[in-house]
Amino acid sequence: MKRIFVLLFAFTPVLATAQGKTVECYCTDKSGARIEMGETICMQVDGRSFMAQCQMSLNVPMWRKVSDGCLSS
Repeated sequence: MKRIFVLLFAFTPVLATAQGKTVECYCTDKSGARIEMGETICMQVDGRSFMAQCQMSLNVPMWRKVSDGCLSS
């Protein structure tokens, strides 16, 4: 009986995703605004400015530096 419980518990996450539920992943900027995956923004950290893109890393949304400096118009 204990083995059956362990097996059912192990497959619970699979069953939850099989029901069509999805988790929305996104990044936030310093003001808390939602930034979608793949979007690029100018970030300023410790006096440095650089372009960063919202990406996934090990199932966690994160900012990845893509270039030095920021674009200006």
